[in-house]
Amino acid sequence: MSGTSATIEKRLDHLQHHFIDSDQQFESAKLGMWIFLATEILFFGGLFAAYIVYRSWYPELYIQASTELNTFWGAINTGVLIGSSLTVAMAIRSAQLNQIKGLIYNLYITIALAFVFMVIKYFEYTHKFHLGIYPGEYYTFEGIAHEKANIFFSIYYMMTGVHGLHVLIGIGLMIWLVFKAKKGAFHSGYYTPVEITGLYWHLVDIIWIFLFPLLYLID
Repeated sequence: MSGTSATIEKRLDHLQHHFIDSDQQFESAKLGMWIFLATEILFFGGLFAAYIVYRSWYPELYIQASTELNTFWGAINTGVLIGSSLTVAMAIRSAQLNQIKGLIYNLYITIALAFVFMVIKYFEYTHKFHLGIYPGEYYTFEGIAHEKANIFFSIYYMMTGVHGLHVLIGIGLMIWLVFKAKKGAFHSGYYTPVEITGLYWHLVDIIWIFLFPLLYLID
């Protein structure tokens, strides 16, 4: 009997005192994450608004400048992030089924895919820097005959840079999840951090799905 009580206590050690039960705590955490994601959408909304305004002012510039972006690697990165959304969803499902090894393996795959995304962006950035395609007043590239060419690339670096920062944050969160999972912190009765991190990662994926056509597929 004491062993059963100890097991129950261990299963409820995540429950904070101000919640009635695990379900209430889970729903509260999930609602909080949705509110946070709403603020993230508003934040990126400002960047998208700047993009739309400048594109309406300089449509021919956007068409010319987008040819300097590597559509092939942009498409590869899109596939990479879509795949990572699948693996993070599988990680959540593994936690729900008490399959901790599956949870850890899927988190590892998601982390690896996120690193692949960042490595590709690194090579994209360094290639542009080599050509003199810098943001703002540091722009020296002479391949585009338009005096406002630096505007497009400033917006490009801002949007993809902020998105990349979110990818790095996601990597850090998932490394933390792996660490916690290895210590037995998650089970079918408690996987809230896995779920809300998954929501965050899906937002990162969705934002890129908008960025890719808006920046790389202009015609």
